[in-house]
Amino acid sequence: MTQVVVLFLDGVGLGSDDPAVNPLAAAEIPVLIELLDGARPLQSVGRVSGSQASLVPTDATLGVAGKPQSASGQATLVTGLNVPQMIGGHYGPRPNKQIRAILEGTTLFSQAMAGGASVAFANAYPQGYFDAVQRGKRLHGAIPHAVQAAGIRLRTADDLRARQALSVDLTNAGWRNGLGYANIPLWTAQEAGGLLGDLAVGHDLTFFDNWATDMVGHHNDMAEALHLLADLDQFLAGLLATVDLDETLIIITSDHGNLEDTSVRGHTLNPVATVVIGAGQQAVAEQISSLTDITPALLAILKAG
Repeated sequence: MTQVVVLFLDGVGLGSDDPAVNPLAAAEIPVLIELLDGARPLQSVGRVSGSQASLVPTDATLGVAGKPQSASGQATLVTGLNVPQMIGGHYGPRPNKQIRAILEGTTLFSQAMAGGASVAFANAYPQGYFDAVQRGKRLHGAIPHAVQAAGIRLRTADDLRARQALSVDLTNAGWRNGLGYANIPLWTAQEAGGLLGDLAVGHDLTFFDNWATDMVGHHNDMAEALHLLADLDQFLAGLLATVDLDETLIIITSDHGNLEDTSVRGHTLNPVATVVIGAGQQAVAEQISSLTDITPALLAILKAG
């Protein structure tokens, strides 16, 4: 069976060529650029079908007026359903009752599990997160809600210490400095990518949900965005060095635009930046034009064995 790795980057679309506005037009991302045969992920580039990877502009508006939002976009991504159309609009950031019900039905995770695939959700969550959810003070985001509904566990600080989970900041500095976990190990972004690869080697489907990109996008801070994108490129380098691309498909995708335009507040109408790398990447890329296409394409790979 081809192993599938999903690197979900919240709020990353395809923007303009202007490096003063679009961090993706200016960032030091040599690994991604080499994969795309010298192209940057920009709207003007359009589709790229390279020997190693494909770039696919992916519609997130889904025929529904207004700016795409996280909960409905992520729910669409992991179900293949046009969730904004079903609920009458884009919705976010956290899933409402309607979206939660959809996520408790048939999803990428539940169908993969039902088909006998082993599934890992790579994110680690601090104890305070679980406590807040238990007290009703916090709702899961759409992706972890779908993960739990499928019977897949959310990883903890213990998993992070054991190098069996990842933090959204990649290096764990946030756990040390912001959350008070003094005994959590620090590692580089490249090492973190290698850890995701190690996790992927033991599972048929591995999913990493990184919302830091959307958070940074909302800050409209070019320097912060450039730093994050450079880290993510090194993360990708670590992942690529660990997996066998003859047997592994990596898909990088998102739910809506944001990070790619520092000139505006909030989300954009831009197509999402989807990058498909590795085993069967060109065939998978050809199946994708909107967020509704991601889950069917990935399930077809998993079912093909």
